[in-house]
Amino acid sequence: MSTIQTQIAEIARKHPNEGLTSLNQYLTADWLKESHRQLRKRAAAGIDGKTTEAYGRELEQRLPELIAEIKTGRYHALPVRRGYIPKPGKDEKRPLGIPAVEDKTVQKALTRILEPIYEQEFYAFSYGFRPGRGALDATRALHAELRKGRTHWIVEVDIRKFFDTLDHGHLRAFLRQRVRDGVMLRLIDKWLKAGVMEAGAWQATEEGTPQGGIISPLLANLYLHEVLDKWYVTQIESRLKGRSFLIRYADDFVMGFEREEDARRVMEVLPKRFGRFGLSLNMQKTRLVDFRRPGPSAKPGSFDFLGFTHYWGSSRNGRSIHKLKTAKDRLARSCRAVWEWCRKHLHLSIPEQCRWLNWKLRGHYGYYGVSHNLRALRQYYLRVRWTWRRWLNRRGGRTPVNWESFAAMLIRHPLSSPRIIHNLYRPCESSV
Repeated sequence: MSTIQTQIAEIARKHPNEGLTSLNQYLTADWLKESHRQLRKRAAAGIDGKTTEAYGRELEQRLPELIAEIKTGRYHALPVRRGYIPKPGKDEKRPLGIPAVEDKTVQKALTRILEPIYEQEFYAFSYGFRPGRGALDATRALHAELRKGRTHWIVEVDIRKFFDTLDHGHLRAFLRQRVRDGVMLRLIDKWLKAGVMEAGAWQATEEGTPQGGIISPLLANLYLHEVLDKWYVTQIESRLKGRSFLIRYADDFVMGFEREEDARRVMEVLPKRFGRFGLSLNMQKTRLVDFRRPGPSAKPGSFDFLGFTHYWGSSRNGRSIHKLKTAKDRLARSCRAVWEWCRKHLHLSIPEQCRWLNWKLRGHYGYYGVSHNLRALRQYYLRVRWTWRRWLNRRGGRTPVNWESFAAMLIRHPLSSPRIIHNLYRPCESSV
């Protein structure tokens, strides 16, 4: 955290229930330059066609006018360029928003100012898009809760198109509780109204966060903090008869309960709560899971969260314990991605292919290499080996690669072996 962010955090701490003004004083030339420096350099260009590098060359000259436009309200947010990317494992395509570099620079600057304020507000069980927190921290926290053996019922929730249906009116109201700076609020409003450009035609955006915007994760976190997190802490938790917990990563969350009646009461009221704020739940994917420790006749339940399937397994001494493994759809998606990569890169030399495949394997282990998941890691590793050999055999005019010659090749060009990287039994270090 920078010195300025520390100052902002201190101001937020001293005035916990007040709207903060004069935040735009931190939007200086140096702040904007540093914000631009932190942008991803190879990101696609927006509708103006300017890349991050090209805009950076003219930023020094542009800064005085840009700051004047921001402070006087003359700043113009460009529409987001809409593209499409394939949905993993489906024939459908998912819309992708690509903002202009200048908008990303100013959004980054605002996010760096607002983050220290809202970090005072967000709860410890919120993990998505927060400094120093990630999906594996949420997984570790969930594992720690389930290991206690007091959680017997899990409510697995899916919000329908959350980022596309977030209500602008409610978002503005939530923002004004802590931010009363007119310059900051006006900028956010311009991005919300900027719309999208697709095939040369402009489309208005009446709801949802700015597509592809750097500020969108923070706005989404704030929205669910007010709609879900604060509601759970102030109105739900104290009214339950048994223990409970909530763990949220962005719009993905699970709730655990000691008693079935508590779980059913909360599950009944959740759609009404979300409906009040313009959101809806996908009831086909929202379900109550019986996660009691399996008995002689009871079939153990399971549920998915952040790419892992949580289930009951056996320890080495035969005791039932909570375990997790790579979710089937995520494993299949990863395997398909390797298949497509090998298909498109047959022209590369074997050492080069090996280097890239090892990069993919290490990336997979870096996320899924958690306690109890070695079998699924081995499945992925063996699938990568099989896929590589399969596509090597499709290179024309070469000697077929049988398993014997392939094994000899792997000695010269080895693939990274599966290994557990994250010990989930290490204490979870989460800060409020």
